[in-house]
Amino acid sequence: MGMFDTARKPGLVIAACIVCGCTVIPARGQDAAVTMRMAVRSPAVAKQEKSARAAVDASDIVVWLKPLDPVTRSEPEGTANPKKFRLVQHNKSFQPHVLVVPVGSVVDFPNHDPFFHNVFSLFDGKRFDLGLYEAGATNSVRFDRLGVSFLFCNIHPEMSAVVVAVDTPYYGLSDRKGSVAIQNVPDGRYELHVWYERSLPEDLKNLTHAVTISSSSRELGTIQVPENPSFTSAHKNKYGQDYTPPSVPSYSHP
Repeated sequence: MGMFDTARKPGLVIAACIVCGCTVIPARGQDAAVTMRMAVRSPAVAKQEKSARAAVDASDIVVWLKPLDPVTRSEPEGTANPKKFRLVQHNKSFQPHVLVVPVGSVVDFPNHDPFFHNVFSLFDGKRFDLGLYEAGATNSVRFDRLGVSFLFCNIHPEMSAVVVAVDTPYYGLSDRKGSVAIQNVPDGRYELHVWYERSLPEDLKNLTHAVTISSSSRELGTIQVPENPSFTSAHKNKYGQDYTPPSVPSYSHP
C-alpha cells in the first residue's frame, strides 16, 4: 500500500493536509519586538525618595540598532515605500518634541497656529532655515545627513524640537516609563546606540555597545542614562542673539 493510498486510508490524506496547512514558517524579521527599559539617572532625583524616583519622566530617549552582520544590513520587508513624517507647529510648540527618521526622509512642517512661524536649524545635523510662513502653510525638509538636528522658531523662543536621523531601520523611542520596543529586528549582532537631549555626548558615547539578538534574547534589560545636571533649554535666535521680548503696550493713566 502506498503512503497516500486514498482508497484505503482517506482520513490519512485529510490529516496530512491539515498538518501541512498549519505549519507556519516565521518570516525573517517578524519575531517578537526587541524591548528594553531606559532609566534616567539624575543627581537631583537620586536624593529623593524611592517613590519619587519611580515617577521620573523617561520619555523621548532614542535607541537604534545598527547591524554588524552583512545578512542583517539589508532593508526589512515593507520599507520600499518610505514613511511620511510630520512635525506640527501648534500652540507655540513642536509636536512631537523628538522625531526619529531614517536618513533621507522628508519631514513636513505644517503650521496649525493662527499666526506666523519659522523653523531653523543651524547646529550639527541638517542645517536649514524655512523663513516665515503663515497659518495653514506647510514647508518640508529632507534630512539627508546623519545626526541630530536641533530645531527652533525664530519668533517664539519657547519652541524647540529635535530630529534624529539614523542609518538603520531598527529604532525606537521611549515612553514616559522608559519602555522601548523595536519591531521586526532579525536575529544577529548589532551595535546599540542611545541619544537623550538631557545627556552629555560623552556619557551617551559610553552607552554604545554590541548586543546579540536571538529568539531567546530579545529583552535587553534596563539601561541607565545619565542626565546632565547643567542642562538648559535656553537658546539664541538664528542670528546668535537673544530673543527680543514682546512689546508691552503702554497706557496713559488718568
